[in-house]
Amino acid sequence: MRTHIVVHEAFEAPGAFEDWAVSRGHDLGFSRVHEGDPLPSSSQGIDLLIVMGGPQQPGTTVEECAHFDAAAEKALISSCIEADKAVIGICLGAQLVGESLGATWAPSPNTEIGSFPVTLTAAGREHPFLAGFEDSFHTGHWHNDMPGLTGDATVLATSAGCPRQIVAYGRFVYGFQCHMEFTPDCVEALIEHDEKDLALLADRPFVQQPDQLRANDYTEMNAKLMTFLDRLAAAYTGR
Repeated sequence: MRTHIVVHEAFEAPGAFEDWAVSRGHDLGFSRVHEGDPLPSSSQGIDLLIVMGGPQQPGTTVEECAHFDAAAEKALISSCIEADKAVIGICLGAQLVGESLGATWAPSPNTEIGSFPVTLTAAGREHPFLAGFEDSFHTGHWHNDMPGLTGDATVLATSAGCPRQIVAYGRFVYGFQCHMEFTPDCVEALIEHDEKDLALLADRPFVQQPDQLRANDYTEMNAKLMTFLDRLAAAYTGR
């Protein structure tokens, strides 16, 4: 799988997505837009586009954040979808995927930061890329918003704090509001960036503080993410 990852900020690292691509021997490219890297000019040369999260929103303008061009990213996403490539958006990336398909993002009912369970819907329990997963399992979270839903989108997983955690927009197009890619290094970078804000959210029901964030074990959800990606890659290459 020729995999390309769009990274918006140094503290929003691809984590287990990068580990998966490297361990499977896939070609891997990056657009680290916070460092000035350009986006791919088209879907050519891409089998799997992964768009990471960030503190921006889909409505953030280039005047507000010079390195984030939502329109250009949505155009790239649309190009990949139209060419029947695989696309996965995470957090902000999930919202951009929905927006590229005409579904407006929305604030989540709750801020979620930490490790909390998501629960598969009936559709999620039947989805071939999630086969054998427990009905409920812990994933990482770090968000205030959630992706929009198109008329034919299918919610595969929800949580107590957010009703749209994993969304299927097509056979090869997915939005993950949750962060199954988190590793200890990813979480440490986010803590360093957001520690002051975390203290202000200490009374929120779905917000963990740094000591707990560091104590969480993310290995099981990383393994689930890699299983999902292996199944997606097998379906994509075997069609």
